[in-house]
Amino acid sequence: MTNPTNHLSKFLGQEDEEQDLKEAHEFAIIAKYCPRRHKLSGIYLRVQSSRERACRWRACSVMGSPAHRCRDIERQAGYLQPEHCAPPPPRSTAGDMWFIRDGCGIVCGVITWMLVFFAEFVVVFVMLLPSKNLAYSLVNGTLFNGLAFLALASHFRAMCTDPGAVPKGNATKEFIESLQLKPGQVVYKCPKCCSIKPDRAHHCSVCKRCIRKMDHHCPWVNNCVGENNQKYFVLFTMYIALISLHALMMVVFHFLFCLEEDWAKCSTFSPPATVILLILLSFEGLLFLIFTSVMFGTQVHSICTDETGIEQLKKEERRWAKKTKWMNMKVVFGHSFSIGWLSPFSVPDHGKADPYQYIV
Repeated sequence: MTNPTNHLSKFLGQEDEEQDLKEAHEFAIIAKYCPRRHKLSGIYLRVQSSRERACRWRACSVMGSPAHRCRDIERQAGYLQPEHCAPPPPRSTAGDMWFIRDGCGIVCGVITWMLVFFAEFVVVFVMLLPSKNLAYSLVNGTLFNGLAFLALASHFRAMCTDPGAVPKGNATKEFIESLQLKPGQVVYKCPKCCSIKPDRAHHCSVCKRCIRKMDHHCPWVNNCVGENNQKYFVLFTMYIALISLHALMMVVFHFLFCLEEDWAKCSTFSPPATVILLILLSFEGLLFLIFTSVMFGTQVHSICTDETGIEQLKKEERRWAKKTKWMNMKVVFGHSFSIGWLSPFSVPDHGKADPYQYIV
């Protein structure tokens, strides 16, 4: 088992002789050790008053006698050494493109678009164009293509929108001092991306970033679902469920129509090819309807309860203010209810949403 003190020493710097020893606050870096996994589970910084001379690091091990399972290791309080962190990058703007270079996610994203285009092909060329009812073809064609366009646009926005990544390498002494912490306050540092994590932020091993209000990483959108793109993910699941339901209804009507008429006259394709294409579309529509409906329901429930999927799985203690369900919906979709809630092209106006706190 790796000695946790070796990990701790990497984050504990020596006192700088040039620093004024009479400063009001000193930063202590404390490592929390996870006994079940035998590795560091996180790093956090606690502000100490000038009277406190040392910080205590508690390591609980599952090995050894009960008398030695828990022990306190005292370390002199040191300043956060910024040499372990790269300089923080410039803040991203709304116009910056966000894209995760993950092979599995890219393949899943391409498959998603191909399945939508396959459904478009079957609906338009197998069912609507051969139909003799022009009004039926126009209404259903416009509705299906409109929903499919909104679904793909929502997918693109969910994939290429920064989900709320915390700037990399901002765990510097200058940044900590800018927070104006008081004695006893705690901020968390991610040891993987060297970032000071706000409350409710989690590190994604695929995106390799800490994401604010991270719900989960979805390979189908090749991105994390977080604070900034949750609206687009909800719209994506909703529109996919709607076009799946619409496609299934048209398949049923087409089968009934072809049973009454001659199969050779109800489609430009041969009867065996028509049946195979309709069966494949039915299977795809049913599968996506169930999957996206469940995802849509869980996302709406997560928004209403203001609890992300990770927080539900970890059963984390609730440290944030409780708001009404309607207020939680407005935080995600925008504070002024409008048709923009259903548009993947409108950016949510979070209005007076609570600022994201670095301090715990």
